[in-house]
Amino acid sequence: MTVGIVEIMGRAKQGITLPFICRGDDDQIYFVKGVGAGRRSQVCEWIAGNLALELGLPIAPFKIVDVPVELVEGNPQYSDLGVGPAFASLKQIITELNYAGIEGVPDGLQRDVLAFDWWVRNEDRTLSESGGNPNLFWEPRQGQLVVIDHNQAFDQAFTADHFLKYHVFNSQRHQLFSDALHMQEYENNFQEALKQWHNIQNGIPAEWKFLDAELSVPANIDLNTIFNTLNRCNTQELWNQQ
Repeated sequence: MTVGIVEIMGRAKQGITLPFICRGDDDQIYFVKGVGAGRRSQVCEWIAGNLALELGLPIAPFKIVDVPVELVEGNPQYSDLGVGPAFASLKQIITELNYAGIEGVPDGLQRDVLAFDWWVRNEDRTLSESGGNPNLFWEPRQGQLVVIDHNQAFDQAFTADHFLKYHVFNSQRHQLFSDALHMQEYENNFQEALKQWHNIQNGIPAEWKFLDAELSVPANIDLNTIFNTLNRCNTQELWNQQ
């Protein structure tokens, strides 16, 4: 059942898309990315998020919510939220992962995140002694990693050198790319997750594929290109570092 947004509580101060902080009719608080975040951003979040769930990655809980017109009508400050279906992540008590905290993340989980970001071509997870933007958080009560933000996945400008140099878990690159067993295991897992492509694709709201309320101006989203990026797991191209 779709959660309806009943209150707009403000806007986040961090993140490129500056999501809105909203309360749903389930009384939960969400970070909501609406039309202002970009239609492609919403689609990428939905596709990558569902694939991450299929792979068992500790991604922050997310869902599609509905923003009613009466909540934003007449309020220009909410124009970036828009009306209709929006992408929402559940707000949690978490702290951003810092450089010192990297060593607290198990090597296997580091490698899982690195391999997943490589698969979906997500360069937006950087962190070094000089700083960065890991889009990773730490849930202190359970001592667990929380993965967020895939709005820049399926990047057509993706470069392997930059990814491997700056990814927060790049210390695992040698373990990943030099171990045939690891690579085969990830290939198998990615292939299994990709079997859900049609279900994931069918879950994308029609509104996200257009720029206007009348659904007459297509957004710059090429699902075939996204699928081809993912389908590298069924070819010899997946681990190509060129």
